[in-house]
Amino acid sequence: MKQTSLKGALVGFFSRLFNQESGNDSKMKLLDPIEYKGFLIYQDAMSESGQYRVAGKISKDVNGEICTHRFIRSDVMASRSDADELMLKKAKMLIDQMGEKIFS
Repeated sequence: MKQTSLKGALVGFFSRLFNQESGNDSKMKLLDPIEYKGFLIYQDAMSESGQYRVAGKISKDVNGEICTHRFIRSDVMASRSDADELMLKKAKMLIDQMGEKIFS
């Protein structure tokens, strides 16, 4: 019994992590990136208990290889747009402070 519960919990966790809806018609949504200093920022707030968790990813082509840094913050906001706006500010700050070192 515990193994089934653990398996279900892990499936639910990874579904939320990759922002997929559970059910037969689950599809990943397409995200439009925002370009900033050669980096692409993807805002991807996660719905959680009626609020939205600040989340997204930063990508950049480095020497012909697409490098990606995904992050999920502890911040939650009342609306998706507020969560995405905060994510964009945090991503820009991270890029300004670390540059390509974020992929290390």
